[in-house]
Amino acid sequence: MTDVVARAAELLAQHRASIDRLDAILVYTLAERFKHTQEVGLLKAEHDLPPSDPAREDQQIARLEALSKEAGLDPEFAKAFLSFIIEEVIRHHRKHQS
Repeated sequence: MTDVVARAAELLAQHRASIDRLDAILVYTLAERFKHTQEVGLLKAEHDLPPSDPAREDQQIARLEALSKEAGLDPEFAKAFLSFIIEEVIRHHRKHQS
């Protein structure tokens, strides 16, 4: 193997190791987030509040869009990602109200 190919393989391995660490961070962060949203869902059910809060959702989407622009992440991707999470949270909240 040439030095150039060996160096490329080394860099590839380093990037993949970083990606693996970041994936773990994402999973644990999402798990922590869902712990809090579960508590919110229980509170909403206990106090007969609606499972969704469109004004809050709009605020969060706008906030995430601004953060994504700051971070150099495609805002459309960030909004789609948050929308997916919000849909999942609302689904869980509805379960608590059944």
